[in-house]
Amino acid sequence: MPKNTINMRVTTMDAELEFSVQSNTKGKQLFDQVVKTIGLREIWFFGLQYVDSKGYTSWLNLEKKVTDQVGGKKSKTLEFKFRAKFFPHDVGEELIQDITLRLFYLQVKTAILADEYFCPPETSVLLASYAVQVKYGDFIEGYHSPGFLANDRLLPSRVLNQFQIKREEWEDKITKWFKEHRGMYREDAMMEYLKLAQDTEMYGVNYFEIQNKNKTPLWIGVDSMGINFYPKDDKLTPKIGFPWAEIRNITFRDKKFTIKPIDKKTADFVFFAPHASMNKTVLALCMGNHNLYQQRAKPDTIEVQQMKEQAREEKMSKRQQRDKLLEQIEAREAAEKRQTQFEERVRELTEEVTQRQGTGGS
Repeated sequence: MPKNTINMRVTTMDAELEFSVQSNTKGKQLFDQVVKTIGLREIWFFGLQYVDSKGYTSWLNLEKKVTDQVGGKKSKTLEFKFRAKFFPHDVGEELIQDITLRLFYLQVKTAILADEYFCPPETSVLLASYAVQVKYGDFIEGYHSPGFLANDRLLPSRVLNQFQIKREEWEDKITKWFKEHRGMYREDAMMEYLKLAQDTEMYGVNYFEIQNKNKTPLWIGVDSMGINFYPKDDKLTPKIGFPWAEIRNITFRDKKFTIKPIDKKTADFVFFAPHASMNKTVLALCMGNHNLYQQRAKPDTIEVQQMKEQAREEKMSKRQQRDKLLEQIEAREAAEKRQTQFEERVRELTEEVTQRQGTGGS
């Protein structure tokens, strides 16, 4: 390896990338290499995760040198995860590219199956049916026979353990919904999956363990709509919340973090993080989510308008190709059916002639 060069490994949701970069490379240069390699243009949702020296998951600051943040020996390969850092409030309106859709789908599905997002059993089954549509395409009678899902991880362990139901029965429930999705494109199934997932309470929330002034343990959750605070034993029901529109300012000093409401009559909300670097992460997530919140209220930029138009054209072209392919398949199946019927009729006529000849000969 050349002098002053460092190896970096970046894992996306469906690929592993390796780069050799200069030791003075900034986070943005590495980030740009990743998005260029995978062909992603909706870069504002994503970031690079790494584990810091204290064992906490952090997000790479794109304006600073990578080695100043991650450290490590020059001979060591630095590890990063390319993940969604900010989540859209409405996936149907905000996600444009198919690759963006796929990355969100894979990340959210992984979180649901790992029980990082709580999901009721009924919703879990419906989500699983969309995941099956994504993987297998349309249900085909005779081909997708009982047991075809035996090797697929479909439901969170919590759901499987909650009821005294055999795996085969779960698969049967999922397959019934799967049949209902016939004709649905894989990308549409991913979108339906995300639309359903975004209505769950924990979707897109970044949680951090904190304490209030009284040293009571709490969770802070940052998402697309604002900041919420939860009791330590319940990540689903916030006790207090601050929508972005009601926050005047956010600051931190060392471990102390302060939220100043727009209503100056309302007291500041103060909490304490276990270490200052966590507050840096929380502040960065707040700033990024607030920025996207403001962008949603504005007209699309020229770049976004062009991306949406290109996506519409590509989707239309793909659907035309698929429709043409389906027509060819249906035509072939119809021809094969006619051929089978013709051969059956010929066989019947041959048998009739043979029987008559036998009768005449006797």
